[in-house]
Amino acid sequence: MAVAVGIADPLGADIRALIDELNAVLSALSPPEACYMMSVEDMAEADTTVFIARDAESGAALGCGALRRHAAGTGEVKRMYTRPAAQGRGVGGRILTEIEACARAEGLARLVLETGDRHPAAWRLYERGGFTRCGPVLDYPASPYSVFYEKPLIPHA
Repeated sequence: MAVAVGIADPLGADIRALIDELNAVLSALSPPEACYMMSVEDMAEADTTVFIARDAESGAALGCGALRRHAAGTGEVKRMYTRPAAQGRGVGGRILTEIEACARAEGLARLVLETGDRHPAAWRLYERGGFTRCGPVLDYPASPYSVFYEKPLIPHA
């Protein structure tokens, strides 16, 4: 399956549907206090760029992800999701590659993220992408339900 990844309007119907699916998955796996769900309206803010993966032939939406910019040259990977029928086909990796390329092009120093303690497929994706586990990032609290990752983009001098 050929996949095309590009920047998307988070208020579009395809992204809304993907985010609704993602929220349902997260709500089933984590307690409400451990779900840090960014709304599509929040994703439409100027500090965030949203990516969508589509089947290159049919145009069907397969997955999404976002880059949210924070102070001190930090980018956050947010709202990563691949529909079940497309999982295991490299869709998440393609989205993550585009997020990282965007962050590097903007000169961000590092990427960080928070994911759940019951998401081993996500852990594999991030670890294959060069991320390493770390302590809590940004303003996330330490929690037994969270797993944190980081990836430096600019080598330390």
